[in-house]
Amino acid sequence: MLAIALVPFALATIVGVLLLYPFGHQQRTGAGLGFGQDPVNAEVVSAVVGSCTQDSPDQGGCVVLGVRMQDGPRPGQTIQQVVPTDPGSPRFAVGDRVVLSYAGANPDDPASYQVVDFQRGAPLLVLALAFAAAVIVLGRWQGLAALVALGLSLVVLVGFVLPAILAGQDPLLVAVAGAGLIMFVVLYLTHGFSARTSTAVLGTLLSLALISVLSAVFSAATSLTGLDEDTSSLMGVLGAPIDARGLLLAGIVIGALGVLDDVTVTQTSAVWELRKANPALSWRQLYKAGQRIGRDHVSSAVNTLVLAYAGAALPMLLAYTLSGRTFGEVVSSQAVTQEVVRTLVGSIGLVAAVPITTAIAAAVAVREPAKAAAGRIGSSVADRVGRAAATGSETATVWWRPPNRRPGR
Repeated sequence: MLAIALVPFALATIVGVLLLYPFGHQQRTGAGLGFGQDPVNAEVVSAVVGSCTQDSPDQGGCVVLGVRMQDGPRPGQTIQQVVPTDPGSPRFAVGDRVVLSYAGANPDDPASYQVVDFQRGAPLLVLALAFAAAVIVLGRWQGLAALVALGLSLVVLVGFVLPAILAGQDPLLVAVAGAGLIMFVVLYLTHGFSARTSTAVLGTLLSLALISVLSAVFSAATSLTGLDEDTSSLMGVLGAPIDARGLLLAGIVIGALGVLDDVTVTQTSAVWELRKANPALSWRQLYKAGQRIGRDHVSSAVNTLVLAYAGAALPMLLAYTLSGRTFGEVVSSQAVTQEVVRTLVGSIGLVAAVPITTAIAAAVAVREPAKAAAGRIGSSVADRVGRAAATGSETATVWWRPPNRRPGR
């Protein structure tokens, strides 16, 4: 039953990836798009308050940095860079590792360089290693498989989704195909090939399809264009139009996939554990018990999703707060409305994932052979907990007997 349901989706995903992959397309990058700047790693060796111009050396307002280049055309050479100290500029100190932008002109002229960023490779590497260690310590081999699946997800995004969108393919179709490929790879690699995993995959697929339809409908109903500052800059760089609304929808689909995986896998595991605790439970009892677990999970997941989007858009929300506009005007603006649609559509998908996945999991779990016969279910703690979860009982399922009291008294 699961194979009949999943094989068409798997084939459609493979065919979609093959049809949408930009075979033979040569995407211009770097200097071909006007990016003639080369990064140069450097270190700040001195920082002195000084003038922003050579015409007024006695005036302050800037910091004169002595920067020693670590690579680039003149490694080991120290040059001076003038950096403003206004509130919108970063602060630099001696010992900071920075990135210079080299324009390709005279390598001995300090004007050919500009401080543009900090070096962050080492801290990010330490954080990544700490994350990997935490996952492996807790998850062991399954945690290692999860890390491999994470790497493959990044490969799909960088190797398929981004090139296909840049080649002019429909962003929503690319996102659906890429999300399907990520889902199959991640779930089966992390949790293994089993009926339990297949159930989570099917629940994720159906919920993702619902999110795709809802995002397309409500983005059109709210007249979202997707033309924010980043998208407009991208079009200007490429010199070619991109389906901005499709790019917005693609972001909604890919962003919802990670949370959907969490919900569907949790629901499937809960149903299987209930079945294991009490093999005598019927489909209806398993479904009701799983639904009770899912309500708590969805309540917290929706709140997490809303707060995650609010945190990402916090500078924008602060700017709108200072604008003096009413709440209705702020919410109906392009930038805020697309975040509202993204949040609410994703939340509806999460809510729908619980009954969909729970119903499929209960239907599959009751057909798996139980390890213990139903007639032998007695008074063990696991049996009582399973029956209580299925019936919603609030009475005690485990009784404590003082050590000095004999059984039956």
